[in-house]
Amino acid sequence: MKKQRTKTENNLGVLFTCIGRRVSLLNSFRRAAKQLKINASFFGTDTTELSSALQLCDEGFLVKPTTHPRYIGQLLSIVKTSRVKLLVPTIDLDLKLLARNKRKFAAMGCRVLVSNPEVIDICQDKRKTYQFLVKNSFDTPVTMSVRSALSKKKLNWPCFLKPWDGYAGRGNAVVNNRRELLFYAKRIPNLICQEFIEGTEHTCDVYVDFCLRVRCVVPRKRIEVRAGEVSKAQVVKDPRIMSEAAILVETLGAGPGVITLQLFLTKNDRVKFVEINPRFGGGAPLSIKAGANFPKWILQELSGKKTNIRFDGFKDDLIMLRYDSEVWL
Repeated sequence: MKKQRTKTENNLGVLFTCIGRRVSLLNSFRRAAKQLKINASFFGTDTTELSSALQLCDEGFLVKPTTHPRYIGQLLSIVKTSRVKLLVPTIDLDLKLLARNKRKFAAMGCRVLVSNPEVIDICQDKRKTYQFLVKNSFDTPVTMSVRSALSKKKLNWPCFLKPWDGYAGRGNAVVNNRRELLFYAKRIPNLICQEFIEGTEHTCDVYVDFCLRVRCVVPRKRIEVRAGEVSKAQVVKDPRIMSEAAILVETLGAGPGVITLQLFLTKNDRVKFVEINPRFGGGAPLSIKAGANFPKWILQELSGKKTNIRFDGFKDDLIMLRYDSEVWL
């Protein structure tokens, strides 16, 4: 669809699935390849040409939706014809499929930055996330089904509602009484009811190497969120958050790649984990700019180069203010 580079035998192909608006992530990988003097081509997939990041790839591919039976077959075909060595998922929609088919990609010499299916299942079912956190003694808001919440004689209001299989903040709501709880329960499928936490929301980018070792954790304070994705954030080098996040990801066995955790630092200084997203988060460019160069480390590992990673080797207090830009067709 898009401009094509001449493919050579020593060219390293990187494919981003469901690439959408991930222009900054794409450019971060491109800069890392240039810095490492790696001859690389960057590909993307989407269901429509009206995708900004797709237009900026060296070559873009239109594919079926992730729910279509031919989706994985199309990706495998792209991997084969374009000599793709690394596949990077960017959103939640195809994580389970990629995890289940990881061996098929490996047979073609392509590494997929995705956790095992069991890990994906825990992360994408927020009921199982809660069970995992409680079982392993991580602090987390009390979570229950809407039916359980309504059966209780007394609830501490407000409560936080979200679909157990949701993503990007879709269907989330704060309710202040039973009437509001019933209103949303009738309109939004698969809701769970969660203790409302007051505090400062943080996201952690946790880098896990190809041997599933946690190598770096970057906490980011969320200042402003738009459409479920952070638009303003600040790096906060908090050793306790970093340590607890690392232990959580190691206990889960997630990786390789970047695992994104969401948590609250409460007013009484407790760290409460709320979500685990086993992929690059939308705010990862802030961590990369601060010095946690995930794309560089990934490409180094992929090409057999030695990595020099410090667990806390990133700049503190850096602030990111995101804005919209344009791609002209």
